[in-house]
Amino acid sequence: MRRRTGVRARDAVVTGIGLCLPGPRDPVFTAEDLWEVASTGTSCLVKKGVYYGSVNLSEEAFAERVPGIPEFFSRHYTDAHRFGLVSLAQACLDAGLDVRRDLEEAALLVGRGGVDANIDSYLAVLRADPAAYPVAEALEMFVAAEQAVTPSDVALVQGALTRSRAATFTVSCGCASSALQVGNALGMIASGEADIVVVTGVDVFSITMIRNIQRLLSGAQQTYDAMRSTDMPSLLPSFDALMRPYDQRAECINHGEGAATVVIESREHAFRRDARLYGQVLSQVTTRDGLANPLACDETGKALVAAVRGCLGDTWEIGQVPYIHGGSDGNGVVTAFEANAVRELYGSTAGEVLMSSQEGCFGHNGAPAGCLGVALTLLMMGHGQVCPTTNCELPAENLSFDPVPGSVPRPLDFDYAFSFNYQVGGVKSAILLGSPDI
Repeated sequence: MRRRTGVRARDAVVTGIGLCLPGPRDPVFTAEDLWEVASTGTSCLVKKGVYYGSVNLSEEAFAERVPGIPEFFSRHYTDAHRFGLVSLAQACLDAGLDVRRDLEEAALLVGRGGVDANIDSYLAVLRADPAAYPVAEALEMFVAAEQAVTPSDVALVQGALTRSRAATFTVSCGCASSALQVGNALGMIASGEADIVVVTGVDVFSITMIRNIQRLLSGAQQTYDAMRSTDMPSLLPSFDALMRPYDQRAECINHGEGAATVVIESREHAFRRDARLYGQVLSQVTTRDGLANPLACDETGKALVAAVRGCLGDTWEIGQVPYIHGGSDGNGVVTAFEANAVRELYGSTAGEVLMSSQEGCFGHNGAPAGCLGVALTLLMMGHGQVCPTTNCELPAENLSFDPVPGSVPRPLDFDYAFSFNYQVGGVKSAILLGSPDI
């Protein structure tokens, strides 16, 4: 690692990446696994009535990566618990940190978008008859409920594993959840509140629910089209085709499950322990379209432009950023406001901007997207290559940028990049990332 003169102690540098995501065979756990999948545009989606990204984490794989958890608690873990703990442990291993000894003063920030993993525990308590329930089973139900009925479930078990005494909390902002937590981590590092902040995004989506949504949409589409006004979004026609962001054939979203974790440290702390640096988080800004309809979205991209300009401030210029990690999930509305935002930001040079999405690798996994975008973008920066947009072969005609179609990475030497994330309701998040020593 090259030490530079005048080290800025409160820079927020990324030193660890850990994952628990769908893989082509086994789950994706490491940065190396992630690069192997994303750089080749490999789709890990499997059709189960609808295309879906399943992690398929075995009990043996969980126990190997997170050993020593008392079975009295672990037998009540949901998949969200297990995915979040695995990605945390993997990120700490990658960063050279002992998950049980080195995080007592670290902040643990979790992003959660969905509550699918919490439903069974919640309903079990709701439907139980206290007068008839056996005492021993009641205790088991209590433990399961206390661990799993709220969206703060993963932060709870991560705090127990690490014995952290610092800030530990969950943010729920849909698919922008862990992106917001990256911004919170940046603020905590900059202010001196923490030297290490571990950020995890984790979600689980019920395949049964997705299939039911598919059936409901099929029956509702005709009626919806007849009543739809111009400021309401169109329903996606299906979930059962393969998602193709930025492609002419884009028509649907495929969901996935899993977790992504990044370890963020102050530069001074990372240098003291001679940590390897992936890059740094320079800024993060969140905006909203400001529309009255909670499901509508402004296709002009104005809120996204505002988020980008807020990140740049007076320190950086848009011309320094040749690559954007897009947040497209195959939805034409998302593609439209991204294209308009890039056109507004870059003007006549927009066509030279590379903007790709790897959601087709793992599925639209919700809260992990922010951490995953940071990890993927910094890996691309380090490799000097931009990963292709998975499943994009015929770029859509309305794009203002180059989506890097195909399955081969594009060479690019770059030190700055953006990563975008969104939530239903018009939320836009932009994260500005930089190489380690800029």
